Amino acid sequence: MIFKLLLVIAVIGIIYIIFFKKKSATKSLKEKEQKANDMVECSVCGVYSELDDSILSNGKYYCSEECVREER
Repeated sequence: MIFKLLLVIAVIGIIYIIFFKKKSATKSLKEKEQKANDMVECSVCGVYSELDDSILSNGKYYCSEECVREER
């Protein structure tokens, strides 16, 4: 009797993990993707570039190495 109860609880737990835990993991991935596409303005030329592609130097964002050298 106890074995059957433990077996049912285990099956319910596995079903919960398979169907409900994956959804929360995919939500967090979507949130990360949205943050990766944020746009920032270059401090020198004013061009907007993605946050991942821009260069951060002295607290300012730049679109390329040329703009970093130009600022110095």
